[in-house]
Amino acid sequence: MQEPPVPLDETVRLLSLHSLRIMDSEPEERFDRVTRMARRIFDVNICLVSLVDSDRQWFKSRQGLDACETPREVSFCGHAILEERAFVIEDAHTDPRFSDNPLVTGNPNVRFYAGYPVHSGEGKRIGTLCLIDDKPRAFSTQDAETLKDFAALVDDELASSAEINVDELTKIANRRGFQQVAQHLLPLCKRNNLEVEVLFFDLDGFKALNDKFGHEAGDEALQAFAKLLLKSFRNSDVVARLGGDEFVVMIAGQKAFSDRAITNMRKLAKDIKSNFSQHLGWSVGRVRFDPDVHNDIDDLLRDADERMYADKTRKNKGTA
Repeated sequence: MQEPPVPLDETVRLLSLHSLRIMDSEPEERFDRVTRMARRIFDVNICLVSLVDSDRQWFKSRQGLDACETPREVSFCGHAILEERAFVIEDAHTDPRFSDNPLVTGNPNVRFYAGYPVHSGEGKRIGTLCLIDDKPRAFSTQDAETLKDFAALVDDELASSAEINVDELTKIANRRGFQQVAQHLLPLCKRNNLEVEVLFFDLDGFKALNDKFGHEAGDEALQAFAKLLLKSFRNSDVVARLGGDEFVVMIAGQKAFSDRAITNMRKLAKDIKSNFSQHLGWSVGRVRFDPDVHNDIDDLLRDADERMYADKTRKNKGTA
């Protein structure tokens, strides 16, 4: 049996998946409607919306199957998320990658499989809409296009789920989205002995900027700062706006990266061409996760917030 390879963007893919806050949620008619229609149109035993987590595939919607998840190592969908196309196995009994797979040799007795990737709001392949049957069958180019159309319906529903976790103004994660990702990422890093650092940013002089130039300029400043964070940090780091002029970044798995990122931020800030660039700076509090001190992400945020205010106080004293 061939286990599915890990995608090159696995860390970002998992962050994108968990930011949806959909794993282990209750069944929803909007997804079940799609799987019912696809099962009927293709006349197969099973149709699933399968979301591929770090060590399992979990079924947001399932027709014709009692199990709610299976291990990722035996999943067909783990293979299907590797490319942007339909992944089709017309007869698993004759395919050396799957002929001895326990899902083939035992329940649900997979002979035929066809899966098309479904995506997060960021376009990451987080799972599939898949068809399964206990008889071998052919799958035409037209069939693949139809499956792609059904998968697009799932994408639309996933996109609507993502909207509640995205800050409307800056288009980065909001507090809710950050909490959802961090609550999954922190235990994962702890289990694998990966360092975690949180940086808490607060814009200096933001109220004065609003008072002098108006709220439109303030909104522009918030959008520019969000872009500055995205350019300065890695796409695997979690960047969010907590509210107002407060932003946070969570870094995992690389020592001292935040030093380089902040240095890069200062260089990039000089290139910001706007009517507020000379009036706006930031204070930052940085804290490394310590399991003896921090029980959860809320503890980390409080610690980083306190250090940010200490940084702001030092600067204010320096200008007094």
